[in-house]
Amino acid sequence: MPRRSKDKITLPLVLVSASPRRQALLQQVGIPFLVHPSEVDEQIPDQVADPMATAITLARQKARAVAKQFPRRWLLAADTLVVVGHRVFGKPQTPDEAVAMLRQLSGRSHWVVTGLCLAQTDQQGRIRKCFTAAERTKVTFRPLSDDEIAAYVATGEPMDKAGAYGIQGKAAVFVTQVVGCYYNVVGLPLAKLTTLLKAAGIDITQFWVSRVEADVKEGGCDAVPAV
Repeated sequence: MPRRSKDKITLPLVLVSASPRRQALLQQVGIPFLVHPSEVDEQIPDQVADPMATAITLARQKARAVAKQFPRRWLLAADTLVVVGHRVFGKPQTPDEAVAMLRQLSGRSHWVVTGLCLAQTDQQGRIRKCFTAAERTKVTFRPLSDDEIAAYVATGEPMDKAGAYGIQGKAAVFVTQVVGCYYNVVGLPLAKLTTLLKAAGIDITQFWVSRVEADVKEGGCDAVPAV
């Protein structure tokens, strides 16, 4: 029996994050979305037994926090952690904490772990389906001097980023090697996200086709060059 129209799930999906990096990556691959961050406290223990499970749990908490506000929608939440040995770094709360994190990362490898939660709500805003996954990437830093660390922290760039650095920004000059998904280090593992969307029955290529059709319609016949 076909689904009744009142149960139809509405797009665009809701990105439960204020991260401009995640927004830029969704725009890059053509996924329509709107932004609604959660108010979940992102404080995490210094050490966790399973960073990937922890990241998924935090992402799920974010989705649950806003679900009631978005009936019949898809919600996408993510949480990124930086893991050094047995220690877990979230976002630094102060410049001094950012300095301490960067000193820990200097001259060694660490793991970047992102947990994803793709949740579907019903007409009452209750989560009816929840798809989760996690990705991890190994990143190696060259040795950093105290002057380099101080100068980087003074830019303000580290303050809203797990591990106190942004690989897509000035901290790119710190990185000597990335093993795994680069986009995971930025904040959103796109290949893993695509797999999650497919499991939920969402094919992102449909958005590309829709965009092309809209561009042609807006441009008229001249929008398609003659062959």
